[in-house]
Amino acid sequence: MYEREIETKVRKLPENLKKEVLDYIEFLLEKYQGKKIRKRKFKFDWEEGLSDIRDDSLQLNYYKALTFLL
Repeated sequence: MYEREIETKVRKLPENLKKEVLDYIEFLLEKYQGKKIRKRKFKFDWEEGLSDIRDDSLQLNYYKALTFLL
C-alpha cells in the first residue's frame, strides 16, 4: 500500500539517512515480530460502575462548599 511512497521518499535521502531508515525498519520488525497488531474494540465493562452513587454534581459541589466553610 505505502511501499511505492516509501521507496520514492527513501531514494531522495542521502546515504547516511537511508541507513537510519533501515535501522528503524529493523527496530520495528524486531519490536512487533510475532505480535499480531489488531484493533481492539472499546469495552464498556465500567458501565454502571458508579450507579450506586445517588448524588449529582450540584449536590457534590454543595457538600464540598459546606466542608470548605466549616
